[in-house]
Formats: sequence, C-alpha cells, structure tokens
Amino acid sequence: MESPVGTHNAICQGVLDMDNNDTVKIPDRLLRRDQDRLEEAERRKEAKEKHSVSEEKIDYFSNAFNTEKTAIEELLSSCPKGDRDQASGVLEEVTIKIQQLQKFVNDSIVFLTQYELRQAQAAIQDLQSALAEKRTEVVPKKKFAFRSRNAGAKKSEATSAPQPESPQSDEHKVGSGGNVAVDGVICGEQCGFTSADSQILTKKAEEIQQRDVLLSHLTNCKVRLLGSPSTLHIKHVRDSEILCGPVSSSVFVDQCSGCTFVFPCQQLRTHNTTDTQVYLHVTSRAIIEDCTRLGFAPFNWSYPGIDADFEVSGLDKDRNNWNQVDDFNWLAVGTPSPNWSVIAEPERKGTWD
Repeated sequence: MESPVGTHNAICQGVLDMDNNDTVKIPDRLLRRDQDRLEEAERRKEAKEKHSVSEEKIDYFSNAFNTEKTAIEELLSSCPKGDRDQASGVLEEVTIKIQQLQKFVNDSIVFLTQYELRQAQAAIQDLQSALAEKRTEVVPKKKFAFRSRNAGAKKSEATSAPQPESPQSDEHKVGSGGNVAVDGVICGEQCGFTSADSQILTKKAEEIQQRDVLLSHLTNCKVRLLGSPSTLHIKHVRDSEILCGPVSSSVFVDQCSGCTFVFPCQQLRTHNTTDTQVYLHVTSRAIIEDCTRLGFAPFNWSYPGIDADFEVSGLDKDRNNWNQVDDFNWLAVGTPSPNWSVIAEPERKGTWD
C-alpha cells in the first residue's frame, strides 16, 4: 500500500509533467485530504514515540526499584544477631537505603500510574515493617520505665501500696524511648507520647533528632515537636493539635479525627481520617485513603532553629506540593475528589503559640 507521502509526491509530479495547456487543477478538497493524511501520519508517529519513551521509563523504574528492594531485603537478612554495634550499623544502612528508595519513588511520580505508585508505596511500607521487626529481633530491648508527669505528687501517694496494672498499660502511657508496640505493630526505637488527655506535650530537638516519633491515643492535646524526626507516626488521635519540625522521610496518619496537623515532610500518607486540617510542606505528593473532610493549607509554623532542622532533614524548602493530593478512593479523571479541599485563606490559622 502506497504511503501518504508517496501519493502526495506522485500528485505533484503529475501536475509538473503535464503541458501548460493541458494542466488540470487538482480540487482543493483532494489537496486538503492529502495534507490531512500527512499530518495524521506524523501525529501517530509522535504518539508512538511518546508511548515508547513512557514505557521505557516505567520499565527502568520497575527494574531499578525491584533490584534495590531485593538488595535491602538481603541486607536485612544478613544482619547479625550477636553483635549489637554491628547490627545497629546494618540497620542504619538499611534505613538510609529505604529513604533513598522512597525518594526514587517520589521523583518518578510524574510518569507512574496510580496502580504502580500504590504497589511501590506498599512495598516500601513492607520494608519499613521488616526493618522494625528486625531491629526488635537483633537489638536487645532497653529496659525503661515510664515516669509520671506529676513529679510533685504527695509523698503519701508514693507510700501507698502499688496497684497492679493491666497487661496493656505500658502500651498507652506518656513517655519516650524503647521498643514501642501500638495495636500489635512493633515501631522500633522511638520516642513520643501515648495515652494522654487534655495535656500540653513538648519534645526538644535533642530528644527527637532523626529518631522515629510515635504519637498514639491522644485526646484534646497540644503537641509541639521541635527538631527533625526520621519518621512520624500519628495513630488514634482525636481533637488535638500537633506541630512538628521537618520530617526527613514519611509521616503516617491513621484513625484520627477533629485534628490539626502542621509539619514539613518528604511524603504524607493518611488513612481512615476525618474532619482534619493539615498545614503541609511536602516535597512529593500527599496520599489519602479512606478519608473524608480533609483540608489542606501550606505549612506556616516557625520556631528558633527550624532552618537548621530543615538542613538536618534534607528537605527542599523551595519545593512544596501541599495542594497536590492523590486520593486512592477517587480515580475519576478530571473531577476533583470530594474527600479533600484547600482551606480558604481567610479561614487559615496564622499563629500557633
């Protein structure tokens, strides 16, 4: 079958070869149709090239991601059990590699489909869980005791007979350090606050710098975290206000309602959360799932030393995708998700302290 280009050339040549007296004028409609064929062939060629480039990018991402994921899993499996210092070094290396893998995913979001993104994020969560389990397995637990915040309690209370605690009491007390379990999930060496009601809770930079921070089972509390955590986990929190310095990697929010969250991070994943406002600085894209009535606004908190904490975290202060939210429950192209919205400027809170 002759190509459109060949047909076009033949038509032109035929006109040139004819005697001037016998020249036949080709109808405009034929010329237009010939031109349309040329343009359509060019469009198909460009579309095919773009599709090929996209497939090549996705194939490269998939191969590179799986290779690095396998390397991390092998490194975890080789972690020694007897030598605490050596094991800690391996676990630190794994932590860095997981953060680098997360950054690779964030940088690839522009050409990944929702399905591919979801699979990659799930794989990273599995790696983080495996890291926490391995840390608990190979690094001996530190013995620690939670201290009551009421340090000035009456001596008569101190001399009273101790009351037996329920087996789950250690899981839900205000404190820090140690290997903490929340709802059966081992969260590794963490600091944070659990089981508090109507309290003002604060941690300074030296307490949380580059550690995993857990906030769990809080009600009507105000929390200030000054410093740069490695990750931040917020679970089962109601009617509370949480402000946090730059988080190096991810913030995970689950089972929260009626809250206000203020933090910078590399990635935000929010599950099963309602009626919550997020003042956000995020260098990738925020992800929500099974959430309703969420509001987003740009991060606007400041405190002495926050610039140094940004440097520690490695976050880009000039890159903020606070209003780029992916809702995994809303896949309708071209129609905004009804589960989140941008907080109108007049309704945004401007001061926090």
